[in-house]
Amino acid sequence: MSMTDNEASVIDEAAYTVRRTIRIGAAVERVWQAITEPEHISRWFGKAELDGSGPGARGSLTFENYGRVPLVIEAVDAPRSISYRWGNDDAAGELPAEVGERSTVFTFTLEAVADGTELTVVETGFDATSDPRSNMLDHAEGWVSELDKLVALLEGDA
Repeated sequence: MSMTDNEASVIDEAAYTVRRTIRIGAAVERVWQAITEPEHISRWFGKAELDGSGPGARGSLTFENYGRVPLVIEAVDAPRSISYRWGNDDAAGELPAEVGERSTVFTFTLEAVADGTELTVVETGFDATSDPRSNMLDHAEGWVSELDKLVALLEGDA
């Protein structure tokens, strides 16, 4: 199984969600670290800072050529799922300082499979954003490029 076999994101316009499921040739524990620990998140996603690891922990993801996106952990069920809320709607052309009204929630769910881990990301709440359709398209593309980096990272040093 290689990352080229992983399918693209699926947009559900009626439910305002973006979903992507991929297979990673690495154990659940390693994938869990990669999606929850700031030093690991920073290696494939944005530069991550978090002031804790449980619900209510706050921080940010900073992306080159984009800026700092505020982040808060909504829910954790280790090592099965974690939900983050982030405020990265570009409505006003500048990013919010705090996670606000126009935020979306993305949840990673992990499942052990024969050759590693099945990871599903579901991002919800696009109906609260300034341009739901455009944001869903952007994020659908984003999850392809970001999660492909995660696969490359984890399978590259497996």
